[in-house]
Amino acid sequence: MPPYALPFEKPLVELNRKVEELRAFGKKQNLDVSADIALMERRIAEQREKIFAQLTPWQIVQVARHPLRPYALDYVRELLTDFCELHGDRIHRDDRAIFGGLGKLGEHRVMVIGTQKGRDTKSNLEVNFGCAYPEGYRKALRLMRLAAKFNLPVITLIDTPGAYPGIESEERHIAEAIAVNLREMFTFPVPMIVTIIGEGGSGGALGIGIGDRVLILQYAYYSVISPEGCAAILWKNRSYADRAAAALKITSRDLLNMKLADEIIPEPPGGAHVDPRQMAATLKQALVRHLVELQQLPPDQLLAKRYAKFRAMGVYEEPAARAALEQVAGAAPGPVPAQASERV
Repeated sequence: MPPYALPFEKPLVELNRKVEELRAFGKKQNLDVSADIALMERRIAEQREKIFAQLTPWQIVQVARHPLRPYALDYVRELLTDFCELHGDRIHRDDRAIFGGLGKLGEHRVMVIGTQKGRDTKSNLEVNFGCAYPEGYRKALRLMRLAAKFNLPVITLIDTPGAYPGIESEERHIAEAIAVNLREMFTFPVPMIVTIIGEGGSGGALGIGIGDRVLILQYAYYSVISPEGCAAILWKNRSYADRAAAALKITSRDLLNMKLADEIIPEPPGGAHVDPRQMAATLKQALVRHLVELQQLPPDQLLAKRYAKFRAMGVYEEPAARAALEQVAGAAPGPVPAQASERV
């Protein structure tokens, strides 16, 4: 069991404690308790599977924020060979909250860009707790332009609570930096694959989140605002974060159902932090598969499909409202035409 356990994992902690006590007792008494330990471990696996099959949206957010969860650079070390990091935005400085560089994913040469969190106070200060400044997004844009110039696919790994909202960001135009990235990412004629590996927070995630494929890990989330921020606005109290998480529809299953994500990457039982190597192997298989598919498309078709994909997001129909409008206009009632869809 990891040294850090989430509140809903307490039953697993207790079972693991009993296993350790049993193992210590067998060693002390020189008894063979392997059969009993194997039985207990099966019970732990069954209990873990049961718990994680019934996670609430708020509990999924907690898993996505687990301090032992693999971060973007952890995946890069497992996924890529010959990785060479590139630094700086050529305007202000090198923002460590966003990294990027060249490497090989199997036989494919790629440009990888990701948001990075820290494990302790020192590393968190170095990466600003995973919250990028404008120069981070300008660095990402510079690397994407470089990838397009040399016809290299772009892979982004997202794990950030959001872009840094402080005065320094505003002074250096954080909104403009993200907006330019959104515009420009629709123009690069190379395959672009986005993967949310943990937190996908607001515009900070979307600033490197435009792609031909949007993948999300099973216990990651992607949201326009954090549950705590939403609760503070709607209920005037951050303690309603669990209610906000459910209302926001931010889990991988919700995103897939709304066609905001293309595929859910399954995690090991208990989450990616339980077996980071297995998680990296599963992610690598998915990335290679999508990369091979996208490389079969000519650039003009790639760009057209990317534009259509995001243009279709946020489309909904209101049959009752349309029927009322038809009645007012004197039209005969009938099915809602396709062009009656509304956009938000």
